[in-house]
Amino acid sequence: MGSEPGASRLPGGMVSVALSHPYPWSRKDEPALITEAEPSLAEQQAARRKRYVLTMAVRAVAVVLAAVFYHVLWLAVIFMVLGTVLPWIAVVMANDRPPKKRQPVNRHVEPRPDRILEDPSRDNRVIDG
Repeated sequence: MGSEPGASRLPGGMVSVALSHPYPWSRKDEPALITEAEPSLAEQQAARRKRYVLTMAVRAVAVVLAAVFYHVLWLAVIFMVLGTVLPWIAVVMANDRPPKKRQPVNRHVEPRPDRILEDPSRDNRVIDG
């Protein structure tokens, strides 16, 4: 077996071949993000759906724990309040979209003196002929 460029011997007689990309099977088919564009609406909705499901799962656990700790009144009340308030919080979070990116405000700025077209100190008379 000939020696291939970039190859090295491993124990057991196996040959390791250097690849141009170390892990080609782990590459994703998604392009690299090169802009500051917001995520798509589908991605935003999927993230909100995950947040809603997670919040409602925490609520279900709180309701079960309220039933388990019914004999410890103060603990049961805390879990009951969580079980009551979390659905409202989950809905508000699910309907909320990410904040918009802050954009600089385009304010009027006096032009530099070398950029002024007409001399303001000059008399602006119009002579009709």
